[in-house]
Amino acid sequence: MSANDKDEVYTKSTHEPLNKVMKRIRSDISPPQFILIVFMILIFVGGGLLALPISASSGQSVGILDAFFTAVSAVCVNGLVVLDTGSTFSTFGQVVIMILIQIGGLGFMTFGVMVAILLGQRIGLRQRLILQQTTQSTSTQGMVKLSLHMALIAFVFEAIATAILTLRWQADLGLGQAIYYALFHSISAFNNAGFALWEDSLSQYVGDPIVNLTIITLFIIGGLGYIVVVDVIRKRSWRKLSLHSKVVLLASAILSIAGFLVIFLLESWNPATFSTLSLGEQSASAFFQSVTPRSAGFNTLDISQMLTASQFFIIILMFIGAASGGTGGGIKVNTFVVLILATLNTFRGGGQIHAFERKIAQDTVMRALAVVISSIACVLIVALLLTVTENLLEEHFLDILFEATSAFSTTGLSMGLTNELSPIGKIIVMITMFVGRLGPLTLAFALSQKKRASRIGYPEDHLLIG
Repeated sequence: MSANDKDEVYTKSTHEPLNKVMKRIRSDISPPQFILIVFMILIFVGGGLLALPISASSGQSVGILDAFFTAVSAVCVNGLVVLDTGSTFSTFGQVVIMILIQIGGLGFMTFGVMVAILLGQRIGLRQRLILQQTTQSTSTQGMVKLSLHMALIAFVFEAIATAILTLRWQADLGLGQAIYYALFHSISAFNNAGFALWEDSLSQYVGDPIVNLTIITLFIIGGLGYIVVVDVIRKRSWRKLSLHSKVVLLASAILSIAGFLVIFLLESWNPATFSTLSLGEQSASAFFQSVTPRSAGFNTLDISQMLTASQFFIIILMFIGAASGGTGGGIKVNTFVVLILATLNTFRGGGQIHAFERKIAQDTVMRALAVVISSIACVLIVALLLTVTENLLEEHFLDILFEATSAFSTTGLSMGLTNELSPIGKIIVMITMFVGRLGPLTLAFALSQKKRASRIGYPEDHLLIG
């Protein structure tokens, strides 16, 4: 037997079984598990890069824990930071953060689809299932086209916003720095990340209409979700919109208006926030603070100086969050609406749960209930743990609840506790951000066994409720 024949036998005997093993491993991994693994890889790579000395403005590493905290916050488009992004990280580090935000917000599978199409590769059923999971679509049909639309929508809005903000900041920062700052904040805003290159976020632009309108437009559109945006662009008629789009648009508008009225009325009594502002600036800041808890993370007022009632109201808005399929977090506004409709329907005596002349499936209601219950449990457990690890007094409990909700809902707003977290507290918040970004149900599905149908049927009985 020649050497070439031996090599051929060796290749067949070793590589073919290995290929079969790898194929079986890939087939055994469910889409939620795949998403979980890829997110962890992104965090590991991002944290490693941010821990390098080149990523710090001082030339010395920021430390492993703080680097990975920043990477988790960026990939999970959260915005909570233990280090000031603008002063602590170098341009290289800030670019790494910006890339992590874009991938984490837009979705790694969308980038994968774009690369595959450019290379002429076919998008198989498994890839479509993963796309369906990442976009939270109800069907695998049209996934490739939706991914391309998602990328186009993101890049177009980010490009337009970058141009607008560049023109606004050119006189203050110079052309080169203005372009860079505009691009960074446009990507951060559209992906609802909340990272800013100023230590006070956007507080210095509290009354600036151009900055306010641009940033608000970006994170509202990103928070509505690509499915809604594509639906609006395609149909251009309220009557023709899907039930999901109608619910998200109407509920988002109601929450925004209600949030503005509540915060404006409450903070009108607070000299620490509104005393130095004109009526127009008060209105602008109240609206900004009413929509930013929907997972944006930017702020134009010092959250720690707001009234306790306003802070608690912001916690409620953060917990509700943005829409499914968007770049925001929380339990999602559509989940909130489904539970409200189910509750009202129970008060009326039961029957079909419907909205806009469409019946809502019972399975949807049960999933909404599962999301809300698991989310409440997660926030309460994190708040309890932080109360112990941070050794704070009872009067600081609202700070802890605010921080726990912000981390879970991937909002990124803070009352100042993040910078003072202990190492254990940082790890707890990192895990919370990760769980909040993936969603409790997705994480549970990823870690659970394959679904097994029960072969046992039990007789129906009743429990007393209320």
